[in-house]
Amino acid sequence: MTPVNAEGRAKLGLRAGDTVRVVQNIVELKKGRGTDKKEKTTKNARKQTFEGLVLSTKHGTEAGGMFTVRATLSGVGVEKTFPLYSPVIDSIEIVKRSRVRRSKLYFIREKAAKAVRRQLRNARMMHQKSDETIAPAEVISEAEVLDTTAPVAEETKEEVVV
Repeated sequence: MTPVNAEGRAKLGLRAGDTVRVVQNIVELKKGRGTDKKEKTTKNARKQTFEGLVLSTKHGTEAGGMFTVRATLSGVGVEKTFPLYSPVIDSIEIVKRSRVRRSKLYFIREKAAKAVRRQLRNARMMHQKSDETIAPAEVISEAEVLDTTAPVAEETKEEVVV
């Protein structure tokens, strides 16, 4: 028997366009020397979640079934390919289902890259400086800004009807 619930994972029905949350069991091994100067290995187990868009599924619900998930982490696109029945995967949760017209969404890679380039190009344009200087009449002195107790002259228009 395997520690994986094969029937449950087969019934998930993962397909391209789904947003999934995959919880992985990760075991970290640390090697170090103790006070007795002998080599010691310590295991540190933790769970790591990876949430993203399913780009493709391969081999369906067979024993060798795989699925690829893409997420953007800290502005960098990251793709991970998971075996469907891997014992390293603790759980797979479908967060959102989207209707797509393709079985493989590999075009999303280029689409995301273009969007990032567009954002960078727009950001560069925002920080451009011109050689024009502000006219002295438009500059407000600090005294005028700080002096809020001064009476404000209101303009009034009077119409004279003859």
